[in-house]
Amino acid sequence: MKGIVLAGGSGTRLHPVTSVVSKQILPVYNKPMIYYPLSVLMIAGIREIQIISTPQHVGLFQALLGDGSRLGLDLTYAVQPAPRGIAEAFVIGADHIGDDTCALILGDNVFHGSGLYGLLREHTAHVDGCVLFGYSVKDPERYGVGEVDASGRLVALEEKPSAPRSNLAITGLYLYDNDVIDIAKNLRPSARGELEITDVNRHYLAQGKARLVDLGRGFAWLDTGTHDALLQASQYVQALEQRQGVWIACLEEIAFRMGFIDAEACHRLGRESTHAGYGTYLMELASQGAR
Repeated sequence: MKGIVLAGGSGTRLHPVTSVVSKQILPVYNKPMIYYPLSVLMIAGIREIQIISTPQHVGLFQALLGDGSRLGLDLTYAVQPAPRGIAEAFVIGADHIGDDTCALILGDNVFHGSGLYGLLREHTAHVDGCVLFGYSVKDPERYGVGEVDASGRLVALEEKPSAPRSNLAITGLYLYDNDVIDIAKNLRPSARGELEITDVNRHYLAQGKARLVDLGRGFAWLDTGTHDALLQASQYVQALEQRQGVWIACLEEIAFRMGFIDAEACHRLGRESTHAGYGTYLMELASQGAR
C-alpha cells in the first residue's frame, strides 16, 4: 500500500500565523503538525509516502523531512497548484500509487489510541473498495457524515447536512483500492470547482464497496484547522506525554519500533537533538531496545 499526505490549502482559518508558513508546519505541542498524519501511515506499515502541498510550501516539507531515508521511508513530493479538492490527490499521485492500494490522510488530522496499530494493520491488509473511519461528534453538521444501519453497514453519506441523520463524522483518513485513480480522474468538479472526496466515497457506496469503521471511545481524532482546535490538540498531546512519559507521533520512535531503522540509527538521530528532551528520549529508547 502506498501513502499520501495531503498538506495543501492556504490555512485561512489560522491567519495570520499561516500568512507565510504552511499550517502543517505549525507545532502541535512539541512536534510539527505533519508528524501526526505521517505517524499514522507509518504505524500502518506504509513506507512509500508522497506529500502533496502548495508550490510555495512544498520546499518546507522537503527541508524538514528530506527523502525519508533516515526514518527508513521513501518520501516523495508533489505540488497541488491550487486548492482543487481532496480527491485531486489521486490524480496528482497516480504515478506514485501505481498499481497498488492507497491510504490518504489529511495533513491537519491527529489520530491517537492504544489500539491504532491493530486497527490499521487489520484494515490495510486487504482493501477491496474503500474504507472510511467514523468518529462520533456533537456537531456533525460541520462534517461529512456517514449513516449506518442496525448491522453497522454504511448506507448513506452526507456532506455537512443541516439535519444530520447520524453523529458519525467522516475523518481525514481514507483507504482505497486502485480503482480510486480512475474514479477521481472522471469526477466532475463540484459547484465550488473542486474534486470532492465525498463524491469518490459515494461512487464506492453505490457499488456496495464502501465500509465505515467506527473508531469508538478508545480513540481520539482531532482536526487542527482552527486556532481553538490547534490549541486543544496541543493540550491533549501535552497532557498525555507528561502523564505517561511517552511521546505521541515521534517518527523516529515509530520507525524504530516498526523495524524501519535499528537501535544504532535511533540513537544517532537522538544525538542530533541532544539539547532537547526529544533527543534524550530517543537515545534512552535506543539503549533500552538494544539490551
